[in-house]
Amino acid sequence: MTARVDHAVSSGTFSLDGETFDVDNNIWVIGDDTECVVIDAPHSVSDILAVVGDRKVKAIICTHAHDDHVRVAPALREEVVAPIMLHPDDKVLWELTHTDYLWDLDLADGLAVEVGGTTLQVLHTPGHAPGAVCLYAPDLGCVFTGDTLFNGGPGATGRSYSDSDLIKESIRARLFALPDDTVVHTGHGDDTTIGAEKALLS
Repeated sequence: MTARVDHAVSSGTFSLDGETFDVDNNIWVIGDDTECVVIDAPHSVSDILAVVGDRKVKAIICTHAHDDHVRVAPALREEVVAPIMLHPDDKVLWELTHTDYLWDLDLADGLAVEVGGTTLQVLHTPGHAPGAVCLYAPDLGCVFTGDTLFNGGPGATGRSYSDSDLIKESIRARLFALPDDTVVHTGHGDDTTIGAEKALLS
């Protein structure tokens, strides 16, 4: 069986610094017919489970801890009995949403997560959030960038715990080192490619 990428969109809200916005979040599930990992846990457990189907979930990997990416992570963990993975530098953001629960396993730069015959490589890309990570799947020719890189440029940095210079440095050093034809699967909105974004940001 070959690993594949499954996708859905879930709608809800994002809140930070006293403001709340309506947002649509991408749900990404990577695996084969028997096992998978879920990237981010936005607004609805049922939306995520509809993509997972009857597969075994090996992990819930959070690209960062803004509430629209981790809100239902503890509830999803209960449903699928899988560990939540988060970079520890995002503890301050996690605790804005979840004071009674912690994640289970720390993400670290260079960590490899194997699922369904493929490997996801963790790239620490701070800027949008201190513990923001991207997940590179070389076998699948794609990278999951959360809110670090979008179709049209870097993620937002106008809020607490974000840094405009740092996100650009992360993108140039870590993401632009990937092949130009690498497909970028974002946390919100449409796909793009590394090459297309390199042309815009350079």
